[in-house]
Amino acid sequence: MATLLYRLGRGALRRRRLVVALWLVVLVVAGLAAATLRGPTASNFTMPGTESQRALDLLAEQFPAASGATGTITVKAPADGQLATPQGQAVVQELVQQASTLPGVVGAVNPFQVGAVTPNGRYALVQVQFATGGDDVTDAQRTAYEQVGASAKAQGWQVAPGGEVLGGEPEIGSTEALGVLVAAIVLIITFGSLVAAGMTMLNALIGVGAGMAGLFALSGAVQLTSTAPILALMLGLAVGIDYSLFITSRHRQNLLDGLSPEEAVGRAVGTAGSAVVFAGATVVIALAGLAVVDIPFLTVMGLAAAGTVTVAVLVAITLQPALLGFAGRRVLPRRLRAVATDDTVAAAGHHTNATDRPVAETATTEDQSRFGFRWARLVTRFRVPVILVGLLGLGLLALPTPDMRLALPGAATAAVGSPARVANDLTTEGFGAGFTGRLAVVVAGDSPQATSAAVPQVTALLQRTENVLAVAPAQLSPDGRTALLGVIPKTGPTDEATETLVHDIRGSMGGIRDADVLLTGVTAIGIDVSEKLSDALPIYLLLVVGLSVLLLMLVFRSLLVPVKAALGFLLTVAATFGITVAVFQQGHLADLVGLDTPGPLISFLPILLIGILFGLAMDYEVFLVSRMREDFVHGKSARQATISGMGHGARVVTAAALIMISVFGGFVFLEDPVIKSMGFALAIGVAIDAFVVRMTIVPAVMSLLGDRAWWLPSWLNRALPNVDIEGEGLRTHLEDRTPTHV
Repeated sequence: MATLLYRLGRGALRRRRLVVALWLVVLVVAGLAAATLRGPTASNFTMPGTESQRALDLLAEQFPAASGATGTITVKAPADGQLATPQGQAVVQELVQQASTLPGVVGAVNPFQVGAVTPNGRYALVQVQFATGGDDVTDAQRTAYEQVGASAKAQGWQVAPGGEVLGGEPEIGSTEALGVLVAAIVLIITFGSLVAAGMTMLNALIGVGAGMAGLFALSGAVQLTSTAPILALMLGLAVGIDYSLFITSRHRQNLLDGLSPEEAVGRAVGTAGSAVVFAGATVVIALAGLAVVDIPFLTVMGLAAAGTVTVAVLVAITLQPALLGFAGRRVLPRRLRAVATDDTVAAAGHHTNATDRPVAETATTEDQSRFGFRWARLVTRFRVPVILVGLLGLGLLALPTPDMRLALPGAATAAVGSPARVANDLTTEGFGAGFTGRLAVVVAGDSPQATSAAVPQVTALLQRTENVLAVAPAQLSPDGRTALLGVIPKTGPTDEATETLVHDIRGSMGGIRDADVLLTGVTAIGIDVSEKLSDALPIYLLLVVGLSVLLLMLVFRSLLVPVKAALGFLLTVAATFGITVAVFQQGHLADLVGLDTPGPLISFLPILLIGILFGLAMDYEVFLVSRMREDFVHGKSARQATISGMGHGARVVTAAALIMISVFGGFVFLEDPVIKSMGFALAIGVAIDAFVVRMTIVPAVMSLLGDRAWWLPSWLNRALPNVDIEGEGLRTHLEDRTPTHV
């Protein structure tokens, strides 16, 4: 693979105008396709096969009027008892009439007719039924709904439209640009060259632009959840910058070693590019592997992010060499450009071309005083204390992990001041938390008589169930075969008691004959989705760990190195979960991330975090340990190889990790708590894996293992294919070439 990428890199540089033109065409075509073919995103999380989803499907088929999205308008009078006055009833009646005539609304229910008024006569709930599901409600319909009750507000009443219909697409604002700005600063400091930093950033932006445009172009044919594009942007931008950084860094070193620009870029793509392809492949495999858990919306999210990562890899190994060709030696700091030119001339004067040098050979003296070398010597010297302190620290960070609770996002944890949060808080204030998480029981019989006979039995069972506050009268479909009963729990939608109530209701309905009884509603759907994801988490984790061991065994021809890498990955995941639970669920230091209200983690965060962190952890493992193996194979002792690998890779991996942390951290400033938690968890996970696990514990363990780290049974060595990440095949190819002069 290294030889093939070497030729690809040289070819891209030689035909750089054509390569750049082709990528610009791809970007323009994808942008036009996105503008014309883009479809809406979905804000709901369905789970085929669950009871709640079967109930929704049944309603859509037999009781379509009750299958659309619902809204709840909470009304608060200026004073107690005012709802009981003629003037107060007139205000509410006008509001109900206004809500009934909204576009897309089937009807609104007068709270006085159904008893949805508090005993103190100050709060009332107006139920609004839409004709379509929440994802099919247009922006114009949603805006009109949010503005209902203007006349009542003018009279001093509080009117707060809420409910599932308010679910919308999270917005990407200017705060994410802060992460990109920090990444640019890191690049400038790392390279010491505005040209190198700007070109690397430009390359990544073109890649993420093409990837996102392609994703939006496909959204007209494939339904995306509202968080899928944000995840794709988050990950595509981070890996795009990192992959370009790795290749540019190796290219600069090759120039300093006296190679010509064409040869330098060829070898950079052949060596660092091989690691980029492998690292990108692990990320793509991990994300695409989300399909194994058979959860449709998670599969789409994984494939969307995998698509942007694939584009980032392609851009790094094709467009980046072309841009490096335009930049020439300007990718080096000014003080080093003359040195690189003199080395090349000297090589030519001795009738030795740079193309004939072994890949590992350098024309510059290795600076052993750099921080990477000093850190590696310190870690390997005190390897046992370092390992113990690292394990103890990560273990302490992981302590909150067993307390992790999962749920779908609800209005109770929405940003303070948002319409959904205002309505939720006002409803809780007047009626209690249970009114914000209503359950719906669907009773379906073969005949109207069977349904009518089952409804009283179901109602009686519901009323006897612990934690049920009230059961609303049944609504019958036009043909009388389907009934819908509203159930109001005493506790909120994400409360553990509500989860217990859902299971109790389902367990108590087994004795109902001649009718199917199914429990659904937004709260029940959230519980079903969370449980399905929790059940899939161990399977996916086992798949990812097994995959990491296999892939790294192919790369490093070792048994212990992959096992060590997999254990380090598990430490990263456990510690990341622990910190995220402590901040977002338990509320510790929540103010630092702008979190208004702690609550359960979003259901898909753990499994998504495992997939993404797996790929990124393998990135850093490959970039650091591949150099250790390369030096070990060429005669250095295990300790010397460990120090050399860290010394050469620490600066680049540090810059790459800081860039990823900056990009992911930029999403923490969004108001949406789901995106905020995703950005936070990914940023913390990268920081732990890069600086604690890969750059501290890994070299300490490698030094402790010594030569045993590279042991592999001979029969297994023969059975495994050689993927040539270190460029052994490329080295042989270059040494066998006929010398040619610069």
